[in-house]
Amino acid sequence: MERVYKKVELVGVSSKSFDDAVNNAIEKASKTLHGLAWFEVTEHHGRIADGKVAEYQAVVKVAFKID
Repeated sequence: MERVYKKVELVGVSSKSFDDAVNNAIEKASKTLHGLAWFEVTEHHGRIADGKVAEYQAVVKVAFKID
């Protein structure tokens, strides 16, 4: 059985952790993109404020099957 997937790039954000940023991206995407099949974390970034990590950002590619 042949399959085709569409890949979309997202940026998840969290004040807690990179893992939380990834989960936020996937949970939000799953509300409008149906049939999510897999994900790939391609980058990690963050924002610094007052000498501390203020925000975690994860660039995530998610894929869903094309009907």
